[in-house]
Amino acid sequence: MFTGIIETVGIIKEIKKDHDNLHITISASITPELKIDQSVSHNGICLTVVAIDKDNYTVTAIKETIQKTNMGAWQVGDVVNLERAMKLGDRLDGHIVQGHVDQTGVCKFIEEANGSWYFTFEYDRKQNNLTIEKGSITVNGVSLTVVNSKLNEFSVAIIPYTFEHTNFKSFQIGTQVNLEFDVVGKYVARLHQLHV
Repeated sequence: MFTGIIETVGIIKEIKKDHDNLHITISASITPELKIDQSVSHNGICLTVVAIDKDNYTVTAIKETIQKTNMGAWQVGDVVNLERAMKLGDRLDGHIVQGHVDQTGVCKFIEEANGSWYFTFEYDRKQNNLTIEKGSITVNGVSLTVVNSKLNEFSVAIIPYTFEHTNFKSFQIGTQVNLEFDVVGKYVARLHQLHV
């Protein structure tokens, strides 16, 4: 379980394909505090630490995770948002984030707004995910508030701190991102489907 409040970023140092799996080695400032079997969110994807070597650690992703996320496009040198699992008793500063990506989205529009930024993302509505105005959404692991919710797109407002301390600063038109929709909203949508 995560909060969507990014702790730091990491740099991908190596990607190894092993049958249908990917072994990804990342360099990050939090590596000395990690341990094997610990869950870490990488751009919103919950992955388990399988090896640690000095300032680098390795995680493994299986085929299903690769297919539902933007991991297949990751490259050595890419910057990823990182968050360790929350501790019981800590403040929940973001929202409840499972680290289970629902689908990907694409950045369609970026607008600088006098010191902050608006990013608009489009997603495939056929997967039955939805946003609501002022609801929660996770983009690449970052807990955000939805503005301008539409049928298959939404916008988020990014403050300078988030822009500087996440990989949002590298987004361009066409950047593919990982989306995790609000878990409460997913349950309500599912219940509605069952009763229609």
